[in-house]
Amino acid sequence: MAIPDSFIEEVVSRNELEPLVSTYVRLKTRGRTRVGLCPFHGEKTPSFTVYTENNSFYCFGCGAGGDVITFVRRMENLDYVDAVKFLADRAGLRMPEQGVNDAVSKLRVRVLEANREAARFYHAMLTDPKGTVGLQYYRGRGYTDSTIRHFGLGYAPDSGWALRDALRAKGFTDEELIAAWLCKRSERGHLYDVFRGRIMVPIIDIRGNVIAFGGRVLDDSKPKYINTSDTLAYKKSDNLFALNFAKSSLGKMPDGGTQLILCEGYMDVIALHQAGFTNAVAALGTSFTAEHARLIARYAAEVVLTFDADAAGQKGTGRAIDLLRETGVRIKVVRVPDGKDPDEFIKNNGAERFRMLMENSANDVEYRLLELGRQFDLATADGQARYLKGAAELLAGLSSPIERDVYAGKIAAEVGVTKSALLDQIRQVGRRRARKQEGQQLSQAVRQSAAAVKKVNPEAETHWRAARAEEALIGLLIRNPDYIGRVADALPPDGMVTAFNRTLYGLLVTRHQNGLLVEPSLLSAELEVDGMAYLARMVQEAGERANTPEEALRCAAVITEEKRRLAVQESTTSDEDIEAYLAKLRQEKK
Repeated sequence: MAIPDSFIEEVVSRNELEPLVSTYVRLKTRGRTRVGLCPFHGEKTPSFTVYTENNSFYCFGCGAGGDVITFVRRMENLDYVDAVKFLADRAGLRMPEQGVNDAVSKLRVRVLEANREAARFYHAMLTDPKGTVGLQYYRGRGYTDSTIRHFGLGYAPDSGWALRDALRAKGFTDEELIAAWLCKRSERGHLYDVFRGRIMVPIIDIRGNVIAFGGRVLDDSKPKYINTSDTLAYKKSDNLFALNFAKSSLGKMPDGGTQLILCEGYMDVIALHQAGFTNAVAALGTSFTAEHARLIARYAAEVVLTFDADAAGQKGTGRAIDLLRETGVRIKVVRVPDGKDPDEFIKNNGAERFRMLMENSANDVEYRLLELGRQFDLATADGQARYLKGAAELLAGLSSPIERDVYAGKIAAEVGVTKSALLDQIRQVGRRRARKQEGQQLSQAVRQSAAAVKKVNPEAETHWRAARAEEALIGLLIRNPDYIGRVADALPPDGMVTAFNRTLYGLLVTRHQNGLLVEPSLLSAELEVDGMAYLARMVQEAGERANTPEEALRCAAVITEEKRRLAVQESTTSDEDIEAYLAKLRQEKK
């Protein structure tokens, strides 16, 4: 049974979109709307728009859009039912008992339950003779028993079926274990454990659910790490390791600020937490992504990068700086001496020395200028020229004119050139980059918007005139549901040309005839997130049209005309029939 409309209306009314979005995105007022950097794609110019008057959002860059339920589905990687549950919990509402018999939602719950039991199994193995090697490894790294318990660390025995048998005994099916990525099936059809002979680190989300695992070998064999692949409960780009612990320490810094320490891997994070730096986190997966950057920006105003000093670590630092810069957070970079990682430095020098490194660390601009200076011989004219060219490229990317002016002054004084000459060079680079970026963003927006429509309504590309009229009509009817009865008399649902819009229009007409509302939030149960984005675009564009019954009927007439034209093209009628049809159209237009 579907979730009742009355409950959906209550959930939506208790969860205004703007305050919810503001917990993920920094919004600024622009006229009657609120705008910010889109959380669903990387951008430097805000194109993500929240419409407070109708509790909806739309991104003009990537085409994402919809209502508050759709926003949660995208941000939290949830299906429709779980998104409603998320919002209901947020509002203190209890889901109706009849609920929805949703197989996907139930499987996700079982995946989480299997993960929890697997974490308990792996942790318990540390006190089993088969897991002694895992416990010795942790103690060899200097982890205390308290730290091992705190992070729920464990060990996967070097067996192909130990976890499988343990979870089968607890009632989990083979399909559930495969869905959780805890087991796989061999070519012969036998089920076996994914993680074997590895120390196990559970990944826990901010709500306390075990959503995945990272497994590390005890020797130098490859692959060094195996990480859970994306599942119904886990998407690596949407999570940070130890954020469930780190978020509780935000706002408790000496100056009351909100700061996160970003490390390269699990082990550095665990070592930092044990040393008292409980605001440390790490990205999940092989690289730091734009999604990770936006997640950090939700929780912290400042991030301290503590990547390893090797080539891979420095490359990762540069990538993280570029992505974090786009979110507006302050960035500092710790350079650990002698090429050591944070874990090793703390073991050799203590937590207080590492704290001093953090306090004296350079910000991201200073760090990059220092790294740039190491590449050239600044005692030569050629080295200075190449350094200044690189510095101009770097400073042109700063959004703050004050920052550009300050750093230009420092660099000019150090190298022995005039500040005005360097600023002129920076402005030239900035103008060239802006022209290129505007062209790229425009073409990207056009491509993404077209791709989104093509994915949801592929017939729109072939029948573009009919599709545009259908989109305008549906948008007008959602904004003005009292027009539906009159329009339905002129255009029955099967009169629509494209299949997606035919289904959507039929849904509007049916709901209206049954006395039900046609709010987007009440339609989202019937549509996937891409469909909701398409619908959101229709509604927003309808706001720019004449919202009159006559305009709605005009759109209906265009659709009817296109339907007739297509019928003639597809028929095998005679030339006389076609001429009669064209004469009829001419008569109707008089």
